[in-house]
Formats: sequence, structure tokens, C-alpha cells
Amino acid sequence: MLELIAVKGIYILMVFAAAAAFASSLLPNLFHGALALAAVLLAVAGLYLSLGAEFLAMVQILVYVGAVMTLVIYAVMLTGRLEETVTPSGRIQRAAAGVSCAIFFVLVCGVLLSTNWPAAPGGNPLPSVKDLGIDLMKRHVFPFEVLGILLFAVLIGALAAARREKS
Repeated sequence: MLELIAVKGIYILMVFAAAAAFASSLLPNLFHGALALAAVLLAVAGLYLSLGAEFLAMVQILVYVGAVMTLVIYAVMLTGRLEETVTPSGRIQRAAAGVSCAIFFVLVCGVLLSTNWPAAPGGNPLPSVKDLGIDLMKRHVFPFEVLGILLFAVLIGALAAARREKS
């Protein structure tokens, strides 16, 4: 019974992610499209959780939904075109886009269905989130420090560029 509920939850998340993806590309308002993209990223994080990849789900939420979507929404708001809508394309462009998307979908489905997927190895237990964190902070502490310094330099450069444009 519990498995059936989990499978239904996965299907609900998949339908929600697909609907939000269509909405993000079809909505004429840029801000609404960005919010729909955030909904897609949250649904993908939910799918990661349902697959047992808690660490990946939390990284998805923190990095993509938290940081990247905040940046996208600020960029949309700072453009000053928040109330403007995107002009719709012509019939020929929409038809060409639809045909190319359908061809791509058929090709991807063909590859997925014709591939012989190997079974997952049964004897190796998956590492926990705690094990991943310990491994990242012991073996990979130097790249984290370098990345922190790089991000700090980017922040200082962005502030300097913004200050130069103001004056």
C-alpha cells in the first residue's frame, strides 16, 4: 500500500514538473515564467527525494532554487520590463518549434527504450548524507576554500562594476 502511494506521488511530481516546464516556456510574463521554473526545480528536488537521494535534493533546493532562481528573479526585476509581455512569435515559428520538439522527443524515447539498462549492483550500500559531508570536508576541503575565495572575488567585482555604472 505504501509503495502504491509512493508511486502515485512520483507520478504527481512528474506531471507537476512537466506542467510547470510548459508554463515557464509559454507564459508571456518573464516574472511568472521564472516562478514556474522555480516550481520545476522544486518538483525535480521532490523526485530526487523519492529516489532516496536526499543530499542531491537538498543541493538542488539550496543551489538552484535558492541561489540561481533568486538571481534570475532579481535580473528580471532589474531589467525594468516586469510589466511587459513577450511578443508572440508567428505561426511558422511555432510550427517549426513544435515539429523540432516532437522529433527530439521521439529520438529520446527511442534511445531510452532501445538501451539495455544494467541492473544496479546489490551489494554496495549507498553512502549517507553524513558520510558524503565528512568526505567532502576531509578530502575536498581545498577546492571548497578556493571556490569560496573565487566567489568572494566575483562578489567584489560585481559590486565594483555596479558602482562604476551608477556614477
